[in-house]
Amino acid sequence: MASPAITQTVRPLDTLRFDTSGPPQITSVVAEHLRLLGARTDRPGRPGDASDGGTTLTGGGFEPARAVATWADPASGLADEATVQAATGIMAVHGRRDGDPRGLAVDYAATATAVLTVQGLLADLVGQARGRAASPVTTGADRAGLLAVSQYLAAAGADEGEAAELAPGGPPFTSADGILFELETLDPGAWAGFWRALEAPADAMRSGWRPFQFRYATACAPFPAALHTTARSHGWERIRRAAAASGAEVCALRTLVGRAAEHDGAAPWSLTPSAAGSMTDRPGPLSGGPPYARPPFARPSFARPPFGRPPSPGPLPLPGGPRPQGPLAHGPLPDGPPSDGPLAGLTVLEAGRRIQAPLAAHLLGRLGADVIRIEPPGGDPLRGMPPACSGISARWLALNRGKRAVEIDIKVEADRRRLRELAARSDVFLHNWAPGKAAALGLDADDLARVNPALVYAYTSGWADRLHDAPMGTDFMVQARTGVGEAVRPEGEPPAPSLMTLLDVLGGLLGAEAVLAGLLLRERTGHGVRVDSSLLGAADMLTAPALRRAARGENPRRPAGFRRPLPTADGWIAPADADARAAAAHDLRGLSTSEALSRLHGRGLTATAVTTELSDLHHDPRFTGSISRDAHGAPAVPDPWSFA
Repeated sequence: MASPAITQTVRPLDTLRFDTSGPPQITSVVAEHLRLLGARTDRPGRPGDASDGGTTLTGGGFEPARAVATWADPASGLADEATVQAATGIMAVHGRRDGDPRGLAVDYAATATAVLTVQGLLADLVGQARGRAASPVTTGADRAGLLAVSQYLAAAGADEGEAAELAPGGPPFTSADGILFELETLDPGAWAGFWRALEAPADAMRSGWRPFQFRYATACAPFPAALHTTARSHGWERIRRAAAASGAEVCALRTLVGRAAEHDGAAPWSLTPSAAGSMTDRPGPLSGGPPYARPPFARPSFARPPFGRPPSPGPLPLPGGPRPQGPLAHGPLPDGPPSDGPLAGLTVLEAGRRIQAPLAAHLLGRLGADVIRIEPPGGDPLRGMPPACSGISARWLALNRGKRAVEIDIKVEADRRRLRELAARSDVFLHNWAPGKAAALGLDADDLARVNPALVYAYTSGWADRLHDAPMGTDFMVQARTGVGEAVRPEGEPPAPSLMTLLDVLGGLLGAEAVLAGLLLRERTGHGVRVDSSLLGAADMLTAPALRRAARGENPRRPAGFRRPLPTADGWIAPADADARAAAAHDLRGLSTSEALSRLHGRGLTATAVTTELSDLHHDPRFTGSISRDAHGAPAVPDPWSFA
């Protein structure tokens, strides 16, 4: 087998071809991403069909890489986006704001599944380039859905209750002149200053902070009604002035038509090869030893070890000694990365906060990489965020189990040197710091390329510097600014960003995909790569079908009642999208859920029960054997891919 021509590779999949079939909501996104990464197809405009199929990548000196993406095991009865959302708990979490389960009017599970499918293909090619045999990958929308709700599921199975009430309510607010807007701040002082400037009642201002602060965790925010009343008593310009004076930020909800008009057509990520040397100049692995002698593709015919994981780089030597003593000075939390994953032997250095970057690193860890998490002095404050399992935040575990950690104070030059030393012997450095912070600290891509020319430097941001008037780059603000708040709700319902962290999760998936693309490009060129992904890219990817409808002059929103579950005597059922109208003609309110399903199934209609309590997923026969508990007792969802 011939090795690829290293010097002619510009994109990770240049010289490769692909063919794909399967559920079109999934395969259309797969095909688009493969094209953006450089692969070509002989079937332009025909990325998939309704049958379960697969995606195959060929050429470039690789063995064929194959992935199969389905909705779920056919025995589960989950056959499309609506039924997957219903069963996995997406409808329950998204519906918390409204008090009953509601479907997302976008193909969220399908989009996540597509990104996971591309991840699997890229991981297989990276593994091949490093001497691993080709491993076909299988993904499912049911697994993607469970991954999307994994933090909420972890909290539902914790030893204690939520830190804030789970009850209907939340943004957006409405001004006196009818402007729907999101409010964002991480500072309780700014929160208080904003409402004080608008003359809100003091008790409402105080009691509203906690549900506002925890809305990312609970997917609801039962504010006092007085805050909504206060907002409706002031015009938009007064509200903007109050935000500017207090340090809070507000963002008016934009429309899909407006977003389509300004959309720049950019890919959801960017990859920029480094000009600072090559892998031949890279320091040795974390365990020490000589520098790499050549780029991996210099090996003849992809010579492989007979089986198993490449030699481990050994324990991490902490520059300057292990500091501090205590939990962070020890090895990974239980349930670490699989020993034979396609990224085994690679090291990811993560300096992430909240969800986006930690989830990206978590996925790379599930693919076999050794993930080392940089935490501030005293450790990540989110380790203590309730509810807890064995004293550790259940939500934190959902994103960080299996990672090693070291405390570094990036404000101190000596610690920044320690971080550079770690980066010099890592394969990936991943962060989601505020814009400009890395450059100010001397830790930007160019800075770290000087100590490790082969590094894949990954930045997961809010906006990727693509919008000049962008507000704070958090999930709900990006939803508001990009029309997601309109897209997730059907016609006839007022726009409202979902309080489920849609973009943080999808942004984390894109971040991992971008890193894998960077790793593959590095293997093919021998040079380090900078990769950038963003919540904006996630928003545009999620709303792409709606933006295309808007660009054609069509109504971008789905019809009234789209993906609304049907009530039964003891719960809810969700019909498949194709059968929704026929199912809605039946009055099921006097029937139990099982009786209602039997009636619809007897008439040839596809439907499934809506999961309303996430803790029930442990015993749900639709996911037999899928959900486990880690060593701390926290619920753990399965890996989203299977490699055979």
